[in-house]
Amino acid sequence: MGEVLFERSHNKVFKDVTPQGFAPVLQQALQQQKTSLNNYKVIEAWYRQNEYDPIFLMDHTANGDIQNLTSYLDRTAEHGLVPAMFHTDTIKALLSRLNDKKAIKSLNQAYRDMAKLELLVANSLITYANALQFGLIDPKRIYANYYTKTLRPDSASTSRIFSVENLKSYLDSIQPRNPQYLALQKALASGTLAPGMSKEETQRILVVNLERLRWKNKPTENRYVVVNIPDFTLNLMENGKCALCMKVCVGEGRNQDHANTLVEYDDSDKVDRPFTHETPQLNSLIYVAEVNPVWNIPQSIASKEIMVEAAKDRYYLSNKNIDVYKNGQKIEDTETIDWSQVKKDDDSYEFKQQPGADNALGKIKFLFNNKTNVYLHDTPTQAPFKQAMRAVSHGCVRLEKPLEFAHALFGDGERYQTILDNYGKDNPEPTRLYLPKKVPVYITYITCWVDETGTIQYRKDIYAQDIVLYAHLQKFTTV
Repeated sequence: MGEVLFERSHNKVFKDVTPQGFAPVLQQALQQQKTSLNNYKVIEAWYRQNEYDPIFLMDHTANGDIQNLTSYLDRTAEHGLVPAMFHTDTIKALLSRLNDKKAIKSLNQAYRDMAKLELLVANSLITYANALQFGLIDPKRIYANYYTKTLRPDSASTSRIFSVENLKSYLDSIQPRNPQYLALQKALASGTLAPGMSKEETQRILVVNLERLRWKNKPTENRYVVVNIPDFTLNLMENGKCALCMKVCVGEGRNQDHANTLVEYDDSDKVDRPFTHETPQLNSLIYVAEVNPVWNIPQSIASKEIMVEAAKDRYYLSNKNIDVYKNGQKIEDTETIDWSQVKKDDDSYEFKQQPGADNALGKIKFLFNNKTNVYLHDTPTQAPFKQAMRAVSHGCVRLEKPLEFAHALFGDGERYQTILDNYGKDNPEPTRLYLPKKVPVYITYITCWVDETGTIQYRKDIYAQDIVLYAHLQKFTTV
């Protein structure tokens, strides 16, 4: 070890460096930096198991690997990150001292600088690699309504960093190649200005959507359905192309008037406070279509809306074809109940809207397992589809073209014909038709992307999720 370091710097101090003398210094440095190393557990475990061998210092300095690393870290602004979070300047300064003939005066100083450089390189390399391959933020930790499977780095994947032979080749390999990522990265680097936005806000919306693109939660299937909440659209994708596109209505959001922007944020924005009706982010599998569905009205809607209307008009329930059950028993004459006297939190009442023209779910709904009981469905209310802002539902996703969607899922054949036959019945009964093969569905939240013409599209942050994400990113990028 001493001979190798002396050969590089020609500093005589390094002639006395030994693995036995260095190991306890590195061990002590690990303990001292326990709170400052954001990958401490993985780093400490590796060095402990490998006799505190300074692998980066010994294997990656003479060949210029660490210099290559700092050049990559200097360009992290292209990803919406900042070099300071990787301690780039400190790494450069330590590297310069170790390569200088006279900078280090004592053996103790040599050991301390070696340990500091070794740990900074390990930590910064892991942080950079994880950021590019998985993102800085775990969305499940910051969003209240997030149920999409998202892979995060584990100790096994993180520890592989210690076995990399050529850092430049490795750093090139982890650059995201997704065309969407490259386009937004270019826009950020070139200072693109979004219509109606300041330069600062444009940069921030690009930064949060670059972070979303780094999350490992993207569809891997050849055929899937994707709903983008801020765009109010659904796309059925097949082999990378859109086979069916339609407008949708999503749940009401907290920031529909766009009163809060990315320029205006504070520490309170780190806490996600969704409205009750906001549509969640999730992934699942569509497995069945129900024609002429019964709507089991949620208690929150029943108490805040249905019972209020019934109190105004005693025939409201019968006119809307809504059956009422008390403690599981159907009430035959609902108009005899004075709903103004029923407590709103009385959950002994259940409300079910039967199939028909007034059913809030329309004539068909598409089900997929999820923790929030949302689904895709038809609607008798068509006017919102003519509006630009379509965050108007109670959380489920209303479809502009439900029959076209059913046809795209089922194709021609007996099942789809059954849907058509039942869809037009005047006195229908609920009918379930299971898909021959389940279709993946992703409900996402993307406010900035590049369309097929190469134009960057921007959408308003109707659920303030950009604000929440940007506030959390600042914990990493503000040093």
